[in-house]
Amino acid sequence: MSIAAPVATAVHSYLRHVAVERGLAGNTVAAYRRDLGLYTAWLAAEPETDTAATIAAGAPPRPITDLRAVTRQHISAFVQHLGLRSTSPLTAASIARILSTVRGFHRFLLDEGLVEADVAHDTKPPKLALRLPKAISIEQVTALLAATDGGDVQRLRDRALLELLYATGARVSEVVNLNVDDVLVEGFDSVRLTGKGDKQRIVPVGSFARTAVSDYLVRARPMLSARGRSTPALFLGLRGQRVSRQNAWLIIRAAAERAGLTVPVSPHTLRHSFATHLLAGGADVRVVQELLGHSSVATTQIYTLVTIDTLRDMYTTAHPRAR
Repeated sequence: MSIAAPVATAVHSYLRHVAVERGLAGNTVAAYRRDLGLYTAWLAAEPETDTAATIAAGAPPRPITDLRAVTRQHISAFVQHLGLRSTSPLTAASIARILSTVRGFHRFLLDEGLVEADVAHDTKPPKLALRLPKAISIEQVTALLAATDGGDVQRLRDRALLELLYATGARVSEVVNLNVDDVLVEGFDSVRLTGKGDKQRIVPVGSFARTAVSDYLVRARPMLSARGRSTPALFLGLRGQRVSRQNAWLIIRAAAERAGLTVPVSPHTLRHSFATHLLAGGADVRVVQELLGHSSVATTQIYTLVTIDTLRDMYTTAHPRAR
């Protein structure tokens, strides 16, 4: 069933708002678009609740084409629908993310005067199971980085990429979006990363990563750059183009296979390991929050649970009366 024009116009206005006024990243806006596509398609197929007069007149119920007709019951029914779909029911985490988008959309509608009440405000997402970040040990990180040893251009690039990811705890998108000018500064002891919502932060870079990046810039990048069009990108593929997030994932997976690691390893694994190892080494959670670019310390505190679990395992193993 097609989506009513007024609803589609409101969705377009909201997406423009989050992209232009709030400065959200393109991938985030695309996710919002998909979420609202699910929501508005469901509204187009859902009859209005207040249809007594229509039914009394013998006419079929009408789908929702006016956002002012949406009620709290509709929002709750939509959340329930997502978890009970006959085709690919969604997980609690996916439902919570979609509901967050829908709540933001309805808050925007109220702010713009398009509706009289925020009917999504009080709707609660399903309870999420606590999932601890998957980090690997320091020994496994060392083995992973050692798997990039070598003097050819590809290994020099891979070593610099992995060292920088682990040294900064950056998201993979933040690292692949770096340009040469972002690191070619006097001393090169820190890097400016651009995170979600175009928020920038300065993160220190350790000596191992500095050496790896410097070696790559001197011995490998000029050769890679000569294979393609001129680009300011820091990390280049074998054809001279900017390394993509997918390329980075494949680079890490290949290194993990060479290192003989039996656990799944992704770019985000290095970010999780960065945070976990810092906290285990005594870093303050607020400092780790700033380094990771988390807007709320509550997001960072989940890593403290990983550290507590590690301490508990060590205690159980080492203390004579722990068991």
